[in-house]
Amino acid sequence: MEWKQALRGRVAACIGPKKSEQELKDEEMELFTKYYMEWKGGRRSVNTSYMNIPRFYYRLPAEDEVLLQKLREESRAVFLQRKSRELLDNEELQNLWFLLDKHQTPPLIGEEAMINYESFLKVGEKAGPKCKQFFTAKVFAKLLHNDPYGRISIMQFFNYVMRKVWLHQTRIGLSLYDVAGQGYLRESDLENYILELIPTLPQLDGLEKSFYSFYVCTAVRKFFFFLDPLRTGKIKIQDILACSFLDDLLELRDEELSKESQETNWFSAPSALRVYGQYLNLDKDHNGMLSKEELSRYGTGTLTNIFLDRVFQECLTYDGEMDYKTYLDFVLALENRKEPAALQYIFKLLDIENKGYLNVFSLNYFFRAIQEQMKIHGQEPVSFQDVKDEIFDMVKPKDPYKISLHDLINSSQGDTVTSILIDLNGFWTYENREVLVASDNDNTVDIDDT
Repeated sequence: MEWKQALRGRVAACIGPKKSEQELKDEEMELFTKYYMEWKGGRRSVNTSYMNIPRFYYRLPAEDEVLLQKLREESRAVFLQRKSRELLDNEELQNLWFLLDKHQTPPLIGEEAMINYESFLKVGEKAGPKCKQFFTAKVFAKLLHNDPYGRISIMQFFNYVMRKVWLHQTRIGLSLYDVAGQGYLRESDLENYILELIPTLPQLDGLEKSFYSFYVCTAVRKFFFFLDPLRTGKIKIQDILACSFLDDLLELRDEELSKESQETNWFSAPSALRVYGQYLNLDKDHNGMLSKEELSRYGTGTLTNIFLDRVFQECLTYDGEMDYKTYLDFVLALENRKEPAALQYIFKLLDIENKGYLNVFSLNYFFRAIQEQMKIHGQEPVSFQDVKDEIFDMVKPKDPYKISLHDLINSSQGDTVTSILIDLNGFWTYENREVLVASDNDNTVDIDDT
């Protein structure tokens, strides 16, 4: 059994003096530290960038640092020019359309030309580097609908490219007015943009130059009323591009824009003149401002005194009178009562206790004025309890005793509820809705019979 002896001898040779528990712990820590540092050092050698934290904050030049400000402005201008050169120009767009038309894939659907993915990629190779971003699988899949041959519409794709190019052009154009260079426009920045845009809009050719400042104020207020709900005094350029207001404004480039379209477009000359004309008609003492008494004749003249009191308490006034800019916010709120921004404006006026919700007391406070107006007009006042129950049934708030702004917006009944509380004419329309619907149906039948 030589192997047994050899094994015993080997074990006996390895056994040294017995180590204490503390020595074993120290040895374990030493080995752990050694191997951990080797492992950590190995990672550092692979990713050397981890040793340096990249700079992520760049201080804006102070007002007295003129040279740095000029340098920043110049560098931004060069950057925007470079971005502008990266966009497709008219000649390149025409060439793209020619290539798409040349590579269309039969059969036609009606009169609409189609293209499959293989031809789509071929056009992308021939169209040049500027078009590369549009010829991706993602874009093709986005435009792919129910074609049995797996094709997309050439016209839809070309419109997609045109829209993208327009958005980038507009983004660059707006950025030129971004004085701070932070991706947003202040009120003065947007005013300058619209003022310089007026000569390029044929539908505004008839405006007198003396009216330009009022037109610009009218146009800018719509942007800020809806896109700056927190009243910070600035709007993100991305938000301007994402909303439809800029489309409505640039629609005025169309020389053949219909009369109906102009009347419904806030930015059209007829609309701006209408709003400003109403303001002048209300201003009986011709001091350029509106008192509460003058504003009470707004619309049908049936807004309650309590509501008007709240308007003058909450809104910016000068010696108790309202200027044109504040009036525009008032008009935008009342003409767009279905919109969240308008409901936020009116809700703030209705929330007399600043609690962030409307309770029975708030509703009764405003509805009493409606009841008083009904008495003045010789009508029998409607019971508040009935109206209150109907309002809560319409809104269906999470808390059965409180109506929040969120509840009002989500109910899709905000315009009806606010009209009931602030406007006698609005309440009368709601109260007689069934009679009005029946009357409309009768009129429709009469027209059909003739």
